[in-house]
Amino acid sequence: MSRDPHTTKILMVCLGNICRSPLAEGILKSKLPETGFVVDSAGTGNYHVGDSPDPRSITTAKKYGLDITTQRGRQFTVSDFDTFDFIYVMDSSNFENVVKLARNANDIAKVHYILNEIYPNQNHSVPDPYTGGIQGFENTFKMLDEACTNLAMKLVN
Repeated sequence: MSRDPHTTKILMVCLGNICRSPLAEGILKSKLPETGFVVDSAGTGNYHVGDSPDPRSITTAKKYGLDITTQRGRQFTVSDFDTFDFIYVMDSSNFENVVKLARNANDIAKVHYILNEIYPNQNHSVPDPYTGGIQGFENTFKMLDEACTNLAMKLVN
């Protein structure tokens, strides 16, 4: 992905890149214009590289009219700091793992908690629904939808 100064690039990051960050990617993409923005997602772990999102994430997204079936898991890399303008993490573990790879203060300044878009400066975590049932995915979707709505309004205005 090359740097286009006229395109804002946003990366969503969770642990495995199959539950929370694919939902966040799909939700934010649906709220932004098709031009001028690139939204992607990654995981801090390498457990699901190349995998489709969790079937429960796909089902939940589909319920709200979003298709995330073409997404594939990938691992966050240092080069993501060069590619992306904003990096949104789902929890404190993701934050710590991403910041560990930062080369300087500019890299660190790109990393934000996604729920700070709803609860500024509180660094709340999006609970990982992986080990639970479908209701956890529903709850995760609603949190991310609210956060992405606020983020999209900031990015577009």
